[in-house]
Amino acid sequence: MTMTDPIADMLTRIRNAAKARHESISMPASRIKQDIAQVLKAEGYIKNFHVEQEGVQKILKIFISYDEKGTSVIGGIKRISKPSCRVYSAYDDIKPVLNGYGISIISSSRGIMTDREARKQGIGGEILCSIW
Repeated sequence: MTMTDPIADMLTRIRNAAKARHESISMPASRIKQDIAQVLKAEGYIKNFHVEQEGVQKILKIFISYDEKGTSVIGGIKRISKPSCRVYSAYDDIKPVLNGYGISIISSSRGIMTDREARKQGIGGEILCSIW
């Protein structure tokens, strides 16, 4: 069975695992999912991630980050651009998430990056999701 929106599936798995206080989650790997996980790791929303080879299929394993109280660092995740309705934005039109407390993940011609990096480099792109 093919998946219509693998990025939304990834975000939903992360959201559900954080609410259920799981240590890690696994999902089918792809290059864009690895790039999103790299941004989440750099911003401190996840501890780490790695790709495992399981037969023919590669598996992306993500380790969720929690604070000292045991609460997930991720307060919420929202998919912005969907396969049915793409959302593109110029760099000067990208708004900060929760006045800078969250991030937007942008897919640009220079790769996957945060909204802050996109504004700094002066490039726009497709707004994939927001995380706070």
